[in-house]
Amino acid sequence: MEKSKVQIAQQLLDENLISEKEFVDVKAYESLKIFSLHNELLFLLYLAVLLFTTGAGILIYDNIDTIGHTVIMALLLIATGVSFYFSFKNSTGFSRNETDFENPVFNYLVLAATLLSGIFIGYFEFQYQVLGSAFVALLTAFVGFASAYYFDNRSALSIGITGLSAAIGISATPQALMHGEFYDNPALFYYGIALGILLLLWTEYSEKTDFKKHFSMVFLTFALHLICICCLTGMADYYWPLYALFLSASVVYFYWKSHKIQAVSIFIFVLLYGYIGLNIVLFKMLQAADSSAFFEFLLIFSPIYFIGSIFLFIRSIKQFNRKKYKSLP
Repeated sequence: MEKSKVQIAQQLLDENLISEKEFVDVKAYESLKIFSLHNELLFLLYLAVLLFTTGAGILIYDNIDTIGHTVIMALLLIATGVSFYFSFKNSTGFSRNETDFENPVFNYLVLAATLLSGIFIGYFEFQYQVLGSAFVALLTAFVGFASAYYFDNRSALSIGITGLSAAIGISATPQALMHGEFYDNPALFYYGIALGILLLLWTEYSEKTDFKKHFSMVFLTFALHLICICCLTGMADYYWPLYALFLSASVVYFYWKSHKIQAVSIFIFVLLYGYIGLNIVLFKMLQAADSSAFFEFLLIFSPIYFIGSIFLFIRSIKQFNRKKYKSLP
């Protein structure tokens, strides 16, 4: 890692993006061989929260007849209440701008509280069946959004958006994919695209009004996947040209947005979704042409096409990163 960082600093120096003194400072710092455990500890905390909530769910499932429903719900409610209590106690309060706890541990306590509340709501519905699956998903989404905006927690925001997707019927569970539930319901394509557009509209509003605009990356990521996956899946339908046109417009928008906010992850997925969509359109056109000679021509030059695509993909990412580094202050 030391050699890599020094090489990057050398490249920035060669492009006159940093001064000679800054380059010397980087080399001096790297020579100290300081190893920070900050990110590793945060990852372990995140993993601990996921393992704890997963273990709680497995414990409930395996011992539901022994422990009893009332005791399980009481324990879940107590654990959720305690987690939220300490989160509120150590929070700096709601703010339209970015905030954080003095101790990052409480960010993971908020995540645990949000997950436990979702488990409690789901278990309550499973036991009594009085709310309905859509309302349960909406209630989980509400808790996720409320926790995200009050505590400024991106993980809780992801839970909120996932709950909102589940409320309209979009499920990404392995069972749903294996049984083709998503593909057999064309209405879900429209719902997914509509939800993606709503997320984009909220993102633009947040950025213009400076209301938690640092959440934009989360909203954009979910919107990108929702819209593009629904469009690509819809291109197997009879009205595939409409989905292709909307996918093209989406790719142009997200391409522009990725450059605006300098988000390489958005840029990479834009290229992938656009490339997949282009190949589907080409395949549809070849099917319509029904020319054996053209198919033979395609088979001969397909290796060149795919190798060229990989080359252009890598070249585009390099150019994007180069522009990103040049735009740094």
